[in-house]
Parts: sequence; C-alpha cells; structure tokens
Amino acid sequence: MANSKIAFERRRDRVRRSLKKVANGRPRLSVFRSSKQIYAQIIDDAKGFTLVSASTIEQDTKGGLKTGADTAAAVAVGKLVAERALAAGIKQVVFDRGGYQYHGRVKALADAARDGGLEF
Repeated sequence: MANSKIAFERRRDRVRRSLKKVANGRPRLSVFRSSKQIYAQIIDDAKGFTLVSASTIEQDTKGGLKTGADTAAAVAVGKLVAERALAAGIKQVVFDRGGYQYHGRVKALADAARDGGLEF
C-alpha cells in the first residue's frame, strides 16, 4: 500500500515538473479524482492560489448526476470549469493530470473542458 502511494506521488511530481517547463506563465488545470467525486481547479502557480474551481459536490452539478464518480460527472465538471474560466478571462491553461492515467474520467474532463473553450 505504501509503495503504491509513493509511486503515485512520484508520477504526480514528474508530471508537474514537466508542466513547469512548458507552462510559460499559463495557469494549471489540475484534476483530482476520488472513488466518489471528481474535482478540477485552475491554479496560478506564480501567485500560489486557485483562480477557478468546480467539482461534483457542488449543488449546481450534483442535481443532474446519477453519481459523482462516472464519466458523465467528469464531463459536467469539465464544462463547468471551462465556463467559469472563460468568465474569469482565462483561455489557455496547461493540463495537469496528476498521477492519473489520461484515460476514462480524466480524459472525459479534459475533452469537455476543451469543448467548453479552454485551450491546452
């Protein structure tokens, strides 16, 4: 158990290290998924704070979803975070998948954010 957590953290750090090289001042769209929910936030690493966030635990999103842990929920969160980002004047981000594979819910969220107007 501890080895898998260490491996996950190493993957996450490796991804973030490579993102810093290509970010060029763009904010980071970070994804966190648990077994029951999915969360996304756009973070300004230079200033160190969150600009925009969305998740399946919010009342706006929770109402129309069967569960917070499927691809439909990820699509809803992706569209919501893209909508909020465009309202805040953010068009370009770098996508931080964390230590997760770019597959399933993570990919669905990224595709929905792209369809919503974000560029990455």
